[in-house]
Amino acid sequence: MFDVKIILEKVASGEISPEEAEVMLKMKPFEDLGYAKPDTHRALRQGTPEVIFGEGKTPDQISGISERLLESGQETVIITRLSEEKSLQITTPLKYYKEAGIGVCGKIDPPDTNGTIVVATAGTSDIPVAEEAAVTAELLRNNVTRLYDVGVSGIHRLLSHKEEIMTAKVIIAIAGMEGALASVIGGLADCPVIAVPTSVGYGASFEGLAALLSMLNSCSSGVSVVNIDNGFGAGYLASMINHIGGTDK
Repeated sequence: MFDVKIILEKVASGEISPEEAEVMLKMKPFEDLGYAKPDTHRALRQGTPEVIFGEGKTPDQISGISERLLESGQETVIITRLSEEKSLQITTPLKYYKEAGIGVCGKIDPPDTNGTIVVATAGTSDIPVAEEAAVTAELLRNNVTRLYDVGVSGIHRLLSHKEEIMTAKVIIAIAGMEGALASVIGGLADCPVIAVPTSVGYGASFEGLAALLSMLNSCSSGVSVVNIDNGFGAGYLASMINHIGGTDK
């Protein structure tokens, strides 16, 4: 691993330009732990540091990766798809969000933008996916408003929240069954809508495939779609959108 100090000295001496140094820093090697290769400079390249996908990893592996990321200077380490049982076996101190299945090590910073991300669900059964999205967005320093159980089978529930919908900077619409919520919200909002199909529903919902196809075929402009049950992906994308342009709306 090269020394950052050497690069800075070369900039100071005029041997390389600041632009060349930036490229070199972005290409900083990963750390090789044998079972994993933590990307210690992802924040520099992408604006957000590496997030650990906890499913399929052992508590020791998660602990090792978390500790290395923290040692490298990453202030906050988010761990997604983390079971409560596994969270109790991780040696790195962490806060656990049970409903979201998310753990976080290190600092939890307050929001740094005025924009609001609205997370809306069609039903109560969609809340676990919604919490993954909401907690992800909060840990990425966003203000989040939750609107749960506002599905189209009782559309007056959604319409009672028109102010939150119309003042949001990004909306995450989460639904199983036929996934109609995203299209309805897309017809009310003037901001990007991120649709999340969930695997909630009876047999013909095909574990979220019906909702996925319905959302992909939405007639409302401005609706994009992430993968089935991908609350994290929606929360991450919403955060990127919310941080564009600083502190608008």
